[in-house]
Amino acid sequence: MTMQDEIKKAIEVLRAGGVILYPTDTVWGLGCDATNEEAVKRIFEIKKRADVKAMLVLVDNATRIQGYVDEVPDMAWELIDVSEKPLTIIYPEAKNLAKNLLADDKSIGIRVTKETFSKTLCERFRKPLVSTSANLSGEPSPANFSHISKEIKSSVDYVVNFRQNETSAPRPSSIIKLGKGNVIQIIRE
Repeated sequence: MTMQDEIKKAIEVLRAGGVILYPTDTVWGLGCDATNEEAVKRIFEIKKRADVKAMLVLVDNATRIQGYVDEVPDMAWELIDVSEKPLTIIYPEAKNLAKNLLADDKSIGIRVTKETFSKTLCERFRKPLVSTSANLSGEPSPANFSHISKEIKSSVDYVVNFRQNETSAPRPSSIIKLGKGNVIQIIRE
């Protein structure tokens, strides 16, 4: 199957409220429609993770962020422009997303993906995608597809058949929390 075929199949599953296992700009991720509370709940169940721990979402371009947070601090645009590696920014006051995806303070982590597959998937799906590492809660994030447990692989509705043979060990994104007045807190470098 081509990348386009894989994207088409993944979108069918996402639109039906399903959970996919897919390659991102960092590690392989579990993903679903970030606006669908039931789908988000399934990811928490698959990961055996308490639903009080927030998960991040991917979008295909920075302008989409405005649809999911009340106010995008000016600093965010600059950080997105200058960042050379994947950068997740935690924004205050999320909106138009599944409630069980948000942190207690209603913040949300959003990353603009530049990687071909996940970017095209977000672009064609026209909604943000949940992106959380493909591991059980408390276990290390898998370095590549071959390190993902059989339990995770068998729990999802669709495993994307693209980039599965890569052996590089991508790093998780940097995480920065932006508060009102452009206050920056580095969560993970």
